[in-house]
Amino acid sequence: MQTVRSVKELRGHVPQQGKLRWIGLRPEKRGDITVVRKATLVTQRGIQGDRLKRKGTKRQVSLIQKEHLAVIGKLMGERAIKPERLRRNLVVSGFPLNALRKGMQFRIGDALLEWSESCDPCSRMEEELGEGGFAAMTGMGGILARVIEGSEIKVGDPISLV
Repeated sequence: MQTVRSVKELRGHVPQQGKLRWIGLRPEKRGDITVVRKATLVTQRGIQGDRLKRKGTKRQVSLIQKEHLAVIGKLMGERAIKPERLRRNLVVSGFPLNALRKGMQFRIGDALLEWSESCDPCSRMEEELGEGGFAAMTGMGGILARVIEGSEIKVGDPISLV
């Protein structure tokens, strides 16, 4: 028989383990996304080859769930949205990003990241996806994270809560 837990106990309980499915670099503001199979996360900066962030900023790495790409596409009357259109760095599957909260840490391969805040959609999504793009992404824009311990990551690496 399974033990019943309170909602308070369940917050922060993330037993799922997922995989890194896609990596995209944005070398310059509003520039094209470069899709790669592996990249290096730099401690307190972000992804090498991406616009490296100032030390300590919340927006070092952006992540979105692969499962949400199909939902956003369906809401926009399309197939699954290609990740480069959404301007995120990493796409993961099987790991519920929206279950993470402030200060929670997770690993992608050997790299250690820390949730910093939700990545709400911006007005650029309306430009990219068309009318209703902002609304379609609400609640599914992913998260932002800080790099606590840098390391090389590659597509297929596991992702799990620390």
